[in-house]
Amino acid sequence: MTPLNIVILAAGKGTRMYSNKPKVLHALAGKPLVQHVLDRATELQPQQICVVYGHGGDAVPQAMQQFAAKFVVQEPQLGTGHAVQQAMPHLADGSDTLVLYGDVPLIQHSTLHQMRQAGSGLVLLTVNFANPTGYGRIVRNEQGDVLSIVEEKDASAEQREIREVNTGILLAPTKMLRGWLSKLQNNNSQGEYYLTDIVSMAVQQGVAVHTVQPSNEWEIHGINSKSQLAVLERTWQLVEAGRLLVQGVTLADPARIDVRGKLVCGRDVEIDVGCIFNGDVSLGDNVKVGAYSFIRNSTIAAGTDIAPYSHIDSSEAGANCHIGPYARLRPGTKLHDGVHIGNFVEVKNSEIAANSKANHLSYIGDSTVGSRVNIGAGTITCNYDGANKHRTIIEDDVFIGSDTQLVAPVTVGRGSTIGAGSTITRNTPEGELSLSRSKQTTINGWKRPTKKVKGET
Repeated sequence: MTPLNIVILAAGKGTRMYSNKPKVLHALAGKPLVQHVLDRATELQPQQICVVYGHGGDAVPQAMQQFAAKFVVQEPQLGTGHAVQQAMPHLADGSDTLVLYGDVPLIQHSTLHQMRQAGSGLVLLTVNFANPTGYGRIVRNEQGDVLSIVEEKDASAEQREIREVNTGILLAPTKMLRGWLSKLQNNNSQGEYYLTDIVSMAVQQGVAVHTVQPSNEWEIHGINSKSQLAVLERTWQLVEAGRLLVQGVTLADPARIDVRGKLVCGRDVEIDVGCIFNGDVSLGDNVKVGAYSFIRNSTIAAGTDIAPYSHIDSSEAGANCHIGPYARLRPGTKLHDGVHIGNFVEVKNSEIAANSKANHLSYIGDSTVGSRVNIGAGTITCNYDGANKHRTIIEDDVFIGSDTQLVAPVTVGRGSTIGAGSTITRNTPEGELSLSRSKQTTINGWKRPTKKVKGET
């Protein structure tokens, strides 16, 4: 197959977004619009990706620096044809060039592959709209051959009745594209160099013009306003929900789930309403996710039950764990099988071994917790001394009473018990009861302060 170049046009200001941020950096499904396009471009393994940017200074190249792409500035912005011209010095002849748009984020690999298979010459991606308002029309002759593309502002009343429209996405031999671009004129109502004018040039030269249509209309929807962004966001989330349903996932309401990344599910997974999945998330067989939970870049093993309003970030949970409600697992957390993390318990950068429990109102940070440990309500690990973090080690079969403070660095020995209300500052011996409590005192005659009435001194 002919080597491929890809040009992504991303220079637009996005005036109707009413934002200081470049339009292509607004997010859909958790990542910038242009990143969606760069991901699709990368899948095609081109020899060169060239991103043409403009408004927002260097914000676009800085945000997308993880991609091996050439970033070229378009200044001033004189139309789509002018934008592609900026990329041409970086593209080698003997290849094909695919033109994509940074504000058309949902174009699919299958559609782009179909374009590459369409034949030699110029390939246009078109679509038939019931309401084509705002789009350039595909003009054909009586035999059905493409003659030209007419922008709506320059179209006659008859041409505006045409339902087949140009998406702007095209594929052309690089050498031919270079020649056509050099002949572009800006004698139109906008005073711009239209990329679409190359179609009539190709026809005049006898170059074959092929058309391909996407499998889904939403693939070619562009973003020009926050309302369009919101509509396309929900469109995509329904697509993602449909994919999960086909795979056998039970969704309480397909209209109330957000997948902002990649969600992989095993068999018999159940997801309640309002859940958000961000980044790379894996849910094993028989996992249940309660309503309004948030999971990011985490792996949840089979049989684990996540109760509502839980927040799990960059963590691992083993099989048959119980998490929440209102639990928070922060980055670096690893739960082994059968662990219980209950309501209003926060765990950070800690490993908790099998069958241990922290069921109520506790903070476990920078800790290593053994198996079969019971952590009572209100227990905290005091891991920060104001300058440095220190680690707490709780060995197997420890019972920690409620309202305990473990001042790190400290080790609680295997099988030991910590009495409720203790502040532990030294290592505790195995198998013994350790506690620290001041003597109970009663102050006779003491009275609570009363609230002052306004105006009193």
